[in-house]
Amino acid sequence: MNTNVVGVDMGGTKILSAVVDGEGKILGTAKIPTNAKSNTSIVIDRIADCIRKAIDDAHVDKKSIEAIGIGAPAVLDPDTGVVIFAPNLGWKSVPLKSELEARINMPTFVDNDVNVGTLGEHAFGAGQNVENLVGIFVGTGIGGGIVLNGQLFHGASKTAGEIGHIIVKADGPKCGCGRRGCLEALASRTAITKQLQKAIQKKGKKSILTELTNGDLELIRSGTLAKALRSKDKLTIKVFKDITKYLGVGIGSIVNFLNPEMIVLGGGVVEALDETFIKNIRKAAKKYALPDTLKNVQIVAAQLGDNAGVLGAAALARQRLAAG
Repeated sequence: MNTNVVGVDMGGTKILSAVVDGEGKILGTAKIPTNAKSNTSIVIDRIADCIRKAIDDAHVDKKSIEAIGIGAPAVLDPDTGVVIFAPNLGWKSVPLKSELEARINMPTFVDNDVNVGTLGEHAFGAGQNVENLVGIFVGTGIGGGIVLNGQLFHGASKTAGEIGHIIVKADGPKCGCGRRGCLEALASRTAITKQLQKAIQKKGKKSILTELTNGDLELIRSGTLAKALRSKDKLTIKVFKDITKYLGVGIGSIVNFLNPEMIVLGGGVVEALDETFIKNIRKAAKKYALPDTLKNVQIVAAQLGDNAGVLGAAALARQRLAAG
């Protein structure tokens, strides 16, 4: 019997499930709203329901499913599967693994969503031929994951990979974590938007973004930024020069310290822009990395897009099963 796993990408707004075979082929999918404001038990019921729908969509025997993998937007313990804190869900100390196993009667493995996305790129995306890589995902915030010797690295406190909170500018702007100068506070889409809003609204700078958003700069998204750059908008170009600099500082520091074979860049901001953005980041990283440390390090764009979560969760399930 061919065996499959189910990967679940759990977000604050939607749950996406996919049945994935051993070659990384998606056999069936399901997507439902999370309804995060519901109580915890109802949300976990919805996850279980989404898994069942994906199995139905794949037209496979439930007995062929070996395990479930889940990527959750949370601080959690990957060993116990307990979600310690998930701000987008309003969860604290939720035993997601045991609760879900009670509902679907299958081995279930849980990890942070960005760790899972990084593992997906390692197993099925840009990093298939390397053993050691770092994933950096630039979106509303900045998240990261580390794969060493083909396995996710969690660290002593299970928090390794918090790349968004590397300090890249001492005493810089305040971050959501409460500290100042974090990479996330300087180079995330949220940070980019704040800088552009300040320049336009408080300093009177001209920008095509005003037209693209019909005057409502709260509507700036990754796609909006891409349009402004394609239009050669001077203000957006200037802000992105700073963004690439800070990403270069962060990546240069990672390369100096860890020297992985590959840095994979993903997330909404990276996906919306073209290869020029990656090239500029490579140039910036070269300025801040020690001589020759980048020699054998590839800095590349992620390949899996929206499927990174479910494919990474599937890879997680297979790895954890194999580890016993």
